[in-house]
Amino acid sequence: MSIASALGLSSGRKVRYGLVGLGDITQEALLPGVSHTGNSEATAVVSGDFDKARAVAKRWSIPHVYTYDRFDALLGSGEVDALYIGTPNWRHAEFAIPALERGIHVLCEKPLDVSTEQARAMIDAAKRGRAKLMTAYRLHFEPATLDAITRIRAGELGDLIAFTSCFGQMVDPANHRATSGIEAGPLFDMGAYPINATRYLFGAEPMEVVSAVGTRQSESPVEDFDDTVAVTLRFPGNRLAQFTVSYNMNPVDSFIIAGTKGSIHMSPAYGWQDALEQNRTLGEAKKHEAFRHTDHFGGELKYFSDCILEDRDPEPDGEEGLADLAVIEAVVEALKTGGPVRVEPVARTRRIDPDVQLQALRAPNAPEPIGAVSPSGK
Repeated sequence: MSIASALGLSSGRKVRYGLVGLGDITQEALLPGVSHTGNSEATAVVSGDFDKARAVAKRWSIPHVYTYDRFDALLGSGEVDALYIGTPNWRHAEFAIPALERGIHVLCEKPLDVSTEQARAMIDAAKRGRAKLMTAYRLHFEPATLDAITRIRAGELGDLIAFTSCFGQMVDPANHRATSGIEAGPLFDMGAYPINATRYLFGAEPMEVVSAVGTRQSESPVEDFDDTVAVTLRFPGNRLAQFTVSYNMNPVDSFIIAGTKGSIHMSPAYGWQDALEQNRTLGEAKKHEAFRHTDHFGGELKYFSDCILEDRDPEPDGEEGLADLAVIEAVVEALKTGGPVRVEPVARTRRIDPDVQLQALRAPNAPEPIGAVSPSGK
């Protein structure tokens, strides 16, 4: 019997989601995209604040409301087939593992958790429960990203040599990211984007953190950890990747991937609020292209629901999230030691399929979130 049959799902039916964590990303990005999917619906919300959860549920006509201390009741209720987990980074495994063990599928925000140990525990729980685990790497379905991958695979840039990226924002000192230590800091919260990009653009796994340097300005918005981190990675074939992430920087969001025949400069490169753009140089020819602004969250949710209904394994699975955490852990060690650190290898047999496109063509308009703000406080 297929998973869809076991859940009582069939063609035309919708996967029922419980939304765990009601911060700005859930309210401003995920919830508005649900209606674009055609195969998904939100049937429960879970939050540490019952009044907030009830208000969000009322706004979006979601029938069931739970607090974190009643999470186990949700798992036994029969009201959900899958979860979207949008809690702070260090609380992902806490909710994912018991759900996966009960056969409830999980779409988990990045990073998958804050350690490879927890990520492996999530992967093992999915196997035990015969459930699907997907890391919410929305850019794996975004048109500008897929176009860059397609051009690289076709050899347009020649032999790849280097990647460089700068990704920064000014975090509000009142935001939890500024007061919850390194595991909520720019390396864990933002570093997954350039790390994942290096891996899907090079089509390989990094071997070594060559160097990692962290700094903290005298008037920093964060407490007790580096607000800015710069990293150099070495890939097979002596290819290099460098990136800087920061919580103390005017917003910037870009990368350049360069080879022997050309380069692609993407800016914006990682965000979901605006259309992503490329400046391409092939030999001496230059071209600018702005891609259509798609609903990243509705698209990835539709994809994951299709995987559930059709009993297919998602591409950005648990191992994809694990591979990035292995790099992050090596960077943390390099920050401590001041020297190079070998990256624990995670074998990947699957890469992005550039033919998989987002289904939702229009980015949704979201109302102001209830009891939640963006990292910048705006």
